[in-house]
Amino acid sequence: MRRTMISIAMAVGFSGIALAEPAKVMVPAGAGGGYDTTTRLAMTMLDKSGQFKDGAVFTNKPGAGGTLGLGEFIRTSKGQDNALMGMGVILLGAVMATKGSPQITETTPVARLTFEYNGLAVPANSPIKTVKDLTEALKANPGAVAFGGGSAGGVDHIIAGMIAKSAGLPLQRLNYIAYGGGAEAVTQLAGGKVAVLVSGTSELKGLADAGRVRIIAVTSDKRLPGIDAPTLKEGGVDIALGNWRGIVGAPGMSATARKAWVERFAKATENVEWRAELDKSGLQSAYLGGDDFSAFIASENTRIRPILEELGVAK
Repeated sequence: MRRTMISIAMAVGFSGIALAEPAKVMVPAGAGGGYDTTTRLAMTMLDKSGQFKDGAVFTNKPGAGGTLGLGEFIRTSKGQDNALMGMGVILLGAVMATKGSPQITETTPVARLTFEYNGLAVPANSPIKTVKDLTEALKANPGAVAFGGGSAGGVDHIIAGMIAKSAGLPLQRLNYIAYGGGAEAVTQLAGGKVAVLVSGTSELKGLADAGRVRIIAVTSDKRLPGIDAPTLKEGGVDIALGNWRGIVGAPGMSATARKAWVERFAKATENVEWRAELDKSGLQSAYLGGDDFSAFIASENTRIRPILEELGVAK
């Protein structure tokens, strides 16, 4: 566990005048990862845009796909109006994959912040050059087409399952290898241990530009700037899915506090600097606040659960 603090503004006064209260922010993952960088950037933008100047105390608690951090957040922050947690689609899958896990529905959805679409990459010398080549290979010999990606139940695994399902493959026959880090996965792809790597486009683009891999498709609705690859939909696979991240509040957060946080993040994400920082990481700003975010989480749960059940991941 790691705790850090950013610029805490204190009210001016004598004894009896309370200090301004910083936000208590749970990051259910290790330092430096996607949840961590996105959540810290969002809180920094709140400060820079003047939406919340009282600072933030961060707690990093990795483990079990984020469910350990989720459990601690739910246990320790009930009814607190200044308690927030970073989360995303990967956590939804982890909750489904972890028996007895606390539920994201126990929290108070505040705002979706970012979106990153995935890409499908193959070795530069792979005979698989198109999405059609991939689906035909799956139909011919599914075991020979090993997918590599992140943790079981994560967005990479879900995408691989959706592609296999579109090819008419029973998902129990999907050959998916989960890796703990992108570097290991790329090494295995280059060495021929996996046929296709599913990962964020920001990670794959540099490898493709260097000629180490070839991106055969992206998982967005439309082609992405700077990446010379069609969408899965163009290849005949009707899938659009990506790795989104956002913020939820404590269980029992007051309606007044929720409204305030929703408005703060809405204004902070309109900041030019916010979009500039996201561009550096290959992320898209994807603000969705309040009840709209609640409805989005519900729809994502409905969409991914059947795939995870077929994959044998959901408990």
